Amino acid sequence: MELRDLKAFMAVVEHRSFTKAAHDSFVSQPSLSKSIKKLEESLQVELLNRSTRNVELTDAGSIVYHQGQKIMQAVQELHILLDDLLNIKTGAIKLGIPPLIGTLFFPEIARGFHQLYPEVHLALIERGAKMVEMLVENGDVDMGIVVLPVDERKFAVQSFIEDQFYVFMNESHPYAHQESIALQDLENETFIIFAEEFTLHDYIIKSCESVGFTPTIGYKSSQWDLIVELVSSNLGVTLLPHSIAAKQTNTNVKIIPLNDFEMPWRLGIITKKNAYQSYALKQLLEMIGRNGENRFIRYRNK
Repeated sequence: MELRDLKAFMAVVEHRSFTKAAHDSFVSQPSLSKSIKKLEESLQVELLNRSTRNVELTDAGSIVYHQGQKIMQAVQELHILLDDLLNIKTGAIKLGIPPLIGTLFFPEIARGFHQLYPEVHLALIERGAKMVEMLVENGDVDMGIVVLPVDERKFAVQSFIEDQFYVFMNESHPYAHQESIALQDLENETFIIFAEEFTLHDYIIKSCESVGFTPTIGYKSSQWDLIVELVSSNLGVTLLPHSIAAKQTNTNVKIIPLNDFEMPWRLGIITKKNAYQSYALKQLLEMIGRNGENRFIRYRNK
């Protein structure tokens, strides 16, 4: 069954005349008759009683007409929905974000995007950066924010933010009032770090090893605020991006820059290479890129 044949049949029924229907449809009457005949053949029923002078529906024709009304309404709604989608009025985007990144940046991203596109739903899925990469690769989320670098053979990458790691320690620590600390000076400290599923777990350990020691791990957590609370309780020290400083308000915790050691925290937005991107997703990616150094991306190399 072709839609144009159904539309021809609907026109004849609604005009109650082949002549009027052909005139208003801008087709010849023989073409209209041919379309209805094709529709009857495809459905294997007679739709019109041809023994009368006026247009009269058979029982089958009545069913097809009423169902045809629903089909035409659905087609009309389909165009409206697609128009809304093309104009970014509706849709949903699934974002994979590690908890630390989500806490720091997702509320601002969501608020700004919602102001522009209130009907687009942003669904946040919080996992460690390693898991986020897997979710993007498998198509379980539309985009992810992860720690760079990543495998650019698999992902399209857009730079998001660059920050530096600082030492977080209890205010009673002997080093707490220094202007800066050398990473190797923390050799004998107990470290509180993220759990193994997080990229920062390996990054901190490798950074320590690069200056000659393997850190003693006292506690692991998936929550940055719990890590800070453990530092506040004087149970160890930690290394966290400076962006955390604006979020944490615990007066027992001192935040001190590293001395002569670069520990950059580079984040990127990743999408699966060559994968379909919805119009809403493209708009979100464009907006983040467009507002690079303003609303969403902050470079804090302090």
